[in-house]
Amino acid sequence: MTVSRVINKEASVREDTRKTVLAAIEQLNYSPNRAARSLAGASQLRIALLYTNPSASYLSEFLTGCLEEASHSDVHLVVERCTFGEDEQEVVRRLMRGGIDGFMLPPPLCDERPLLDLLHELGGRAILVGPGTADPDDWAVMIDEYQAAYDMTSHIIALGHKRIGFIIGNPHQTASGKRLSGYLDAMAAAGLDVPDSLVRQGLFTYRSGIDAAMYLLDQPDPPTAIFASNDDMAAAAIAVAQRRHLDVPLDLTVCGFDDTPIASTIWPELTTIRQPIHEMASRALALLATQLRTERSGKASEPVHLKLDYSIVRRQSDSSPGLARKVWNASRQNG
Repeated sequence: MTVSRVINKEASVREDTRKTVLAAIEQLNYSPNRAARSLAGASQLRIALLYTNPSASYLSEFLTGCLEEASHSDVHLVVERCTFGEDEQEVVRRLMRGGIDGFMLPPPLCDERPLLDLLHELGGRAILVGPGTADPDDWAVMIDEYQAAYDMTSHIIALGHKRIGFIIGNPHQTASGKRLSGYLDAMAAAGLDVPDSLVRQGLFTYRSGIDAAMYLLDQPDPPTAIFASNDDMAAAAIAVAQRRHLDVPLDLTVCGFDDTPIASTIWPELTTIRQPIHEMASRALALLATQLRTERSGKASEPVHLKLDYSIVRRQSDSSPGLARKVWNASRQNG
C-alpha cells in the first residue's frame, strides 16, 4: 500500500519513506502492472496527449476536442509537450512508468516512426491523428489529404488562375507530401506547368509562410494565386501581399488548409479546406478509450483507420484573376 501511495503521489506518505521507496523503484527498474491496476478497480483511463505542433490555432482546436471527449469517456487527460527529435522517447518512458494507459499523437509526432516503434516495444497503445498515411497495424483518424489538396487546386483553377503558387508544409510530415501531390496532380490534369519558382518549402509556421510568400511574389512573373498547406502560412501570405499594397483577392487569391480559428479572424477571411480537427481529436480519443477497455476485458481489438470528411469553405480571399479588379475599377468610374 505504501508503494502504491508513492507511485500515485499521494500526500499521506512521509518524505523519508517516499525517498526510500523511489530509490528502491529505481534500483529494481520497477513499473506498475497495468493488468493489476485494472483488477484493482481502476475504471478511469489515463491517456497522454503529446504535442509539439507549432500552430497554436491547430492545437487549440485539437485540445478542445480532446477535453470534451475526455469527460464523456471517463478519461483523465495528461498533456505533455515534447521537443521533436530530442526528448519524446524519454517522455514516453517516463509516462508509461507513471501508469499512462495510452497516447494521442497529433502531427508531427504521428509520423515519427522511431517513437511508434518504441511504443510497440514497450507494449504501449497509441492512436495517430492527422497522418498522411498510416501502417496497417496503427490506429489512426485522418482525412484524405491528397484529395483535399487536389480539390482546392481544382477550385482555384476553375476560377481562371493558371499560375498558382504552392507553399509546402513541414517536410517531416506525411500530410505535407500528400498535399503537394494533390496540388501537382491537379495542375497536371489541367495541363498547367509548375516551374520550380511556383513551389516553396514551408514549415507550417507563420514565419515560414512569410518567407515563402515573399519568394513567390518576388518572381518576375509572380503567381496570381497562392495555395498554402495550412492556414497559418496562408495568413502570412495575405500579410505579405498587403505590405506590398496588393489587394486580396482583387490582385491575389490566397487559400489555406485546416480551417483553424485564424482563418475566420484575419481580414479578408480565408478560403480554406475545413479539416474537422475538433472531431478528429474527439473521435480518436473515444476510439483509443474503447480499444484500451476492450483489451482490459481480455478481448482482442483490431486496428482501425477512420477517415473523416473535409470540405472547401469559401470566404473572401479568392476570386477570378483580374476580373474582380476590372469590376472594382468600373464601379469607381461609374460612381
